[in-house]
Amino acid sequence: MAREYGKRIRANVVVPGGIRTEGVREAVHRTLLKVDWDKMATGFFFQARLPMGRFGDPDEVARVILFLVSDLASYVNGAVVPVDGGFLSA
Repeated sequence: MAREYGKRIRANVVVPGGIRTEGVREAVHRTLLKVDWDKMATGFFFQARLPMGRFGDPDEVARVILFLVSDLASYVNGAVVPVDGGFLSA
């Protein structure tokens, strides 16, 4: 899209991962036999998988999107922006 329509629009992708949402909470409870959310989110399993050692908040994803649609990102086009606490870098 960025190549084809770049003169008219900006096309970027936000890739959230490990975000503290109700859907993730429910999936974790089903998968991990209802382990306490806060203990699990900061426990060894997720600290080993998420470099920041915690889930992200939906507001953290929203702020990245807000940046991308703002004039501050006027020359950003065709970007893939992970918002995953460093998970993809690990």
